[in-house]
Amino acid sequence: MGTSAFAQINETPAAVDGLDVDEHLNEQLPLDTRFTDHTGNVIRLGDIFDGEHPVILSLNYSNCPMLCQLQLNELVATLREMEPSVGESFQVVSISIDPNEPPERAKATRKRYFEEYGREGTGSGWHFLVGSPKSILTIANATGFKFRYVPERKEYAHIAVLMLCTPDGRISRYLYGVQFDEPTLRLSLVEASEGKIGTTIDRVILTCFMYDETSGRYGPEAVGIMRLGAISTVLCLIVGLVPFWILRHRKQAAKQEDYSPQQEGHTPSQAT
Repeated sequence: MGTSAFAQINETPAAVDGLDVDEHLNEQLPLDTRFTDHTGNVIRLGDIFDGEHPVILSLNYSNCPMLCQLQLNELVATLREMEPSVGESFQVVSISIDPNEPPERAKATRKRYFEEYGREGTGSGWHFLVGSPKSILTIANATGFKFRYVPERKEYAHIAVLMLCTPDGRISRYLYGVQFDEPTLRLSLVEASEGKIGTTIDRVILTCFMYDETSGRYGPEAVGIMRLGAISTVLCLIVGLVPFWILRHRKQAAKQEDYSPQQEGHTPSQAT
């Protein structure tokens, strides 16, 4: 995905060389890192992780000419397809990689995407943060996210990626690109929440589907499919055979009740 993403912002090969992601799956984020939110208040990243809801984390910046906008636009479009809502079932956090971005700019960006999402009562789930170079690099290093400032273009070269994080602040999944398949994003959130959100069907699906790194989607897991098939077969046999067993048992019981020695032409012997 990296190559196509960079092509969309028309970066030069020199600018993007070596920019990828070193995945740090299941590693703890530095939750004490401080940022400024869209209201101008200084907060800890950990203030957003409540131990109950998973978090979608992205590293972007508001003045990005194309890639960040494409990524966030498509993210919001996919979120609109999902039944679970931001702020109720999960949080969305975007950290600016531009240390010169002011809170007012982050506020305007947040307002744009919140309004585009269009669900009342979900404003508390959207967080657009700005911070110092040290804070930005702390999170970038913790997530394995690489970026580079390109002076001649006054832009940042970077890859498009989302990090799905657990409620306690560990990285559960990386999703690459600027388009997100609704089932994949939804199941990634269910996975990150460790089953705390999502329907029973979603949790059953996760037992039979595993994440395919090559396609960036959830595909069927052979063992899970075979296990589900075996269980289904047993259930079908039980459903089909139980009525037969019951009917057979009733017929045998009826025959025993109708049977008597006289019916075979025998009379009881008498003692002499």
